[in-house]
Amino acid sequence: MKKRELRVYLFRHGQTTFNRDGRFTGQSEAKLTAKGRRHAKTIAKKLKNKKFEVAIRTHLSRSKDTLKPVLDTHPEVKLILEDDRMIERSYGELQGSTHDQFVKRIGEQGYDLRVHGDAIENLEPKLRRKVEKFLGKEEYKAIHRGWKVAAPGGESFADVEVRVKKFIKDLKKFMKKNQVNVAISAHGNSIRLFRKIMEKANIKETTSWFIPYDKVFEYKIK
Repeated sequence: MKKRELRVYLFRHGQTTFNRDGRFTGQSEAKLTAKGRRHAKTIAKKLKNKKFEVAIRTHLSRSKDTLKPVLDTHPEVKLILEDDRMIERSYGELQGSTHDQFVKRIGEQGYDLRVHGDAIENLEPKLRRKVEKFLGKEEYKAIHRGWKVAAPGGESFADVEVRVKKFIKDLKKFMKKNQVNVAISAHGNSIRLFRKIMEKANIKETTSWFIPYDKVFEYKIK
């Protein structure tokens, strides 16, 4: 049997209530907004003419609900797998708190920004500039998107990369063995690390990426 050219279709969940309200979501449960449901429909349209037989999601409802309209146009998908190695990065103590609350905490005595500073990546531009002004440009650069720094009880980018790398290794084996294409409904930071590995990007490039809600990343599996 001639082997087919295998492909992965990777996309982020739609906007959630936490995204809308400026909260650090992490691995907390958060429902899609009306805008998020529109994002999901956009993804479904982009994938309508793509061929895949397997879908992967995480246990979080935003991953499942974004996948639903995709599957509506792909009745041929009979196998749906759940794999939390592609779940969002954990923000530990920061999960559920607002970006404004985070900014206010910066000024508290004894607050270690080098521990929490990687969370700056999720701030709205206006708040990001506020943090930069407070810290100064050099200090801001030193902590912004810290690669190995995690919030207490949470994960760093490096931690997420370890689990995503294992996921990709197993995914490739599965796809080659079964000769199937796969669609994956994932999360911003797991997608960031998936892209880093597949595109052989460096840390600086990886941390500069913004992962849109309505974009499909397509990869050939060799």
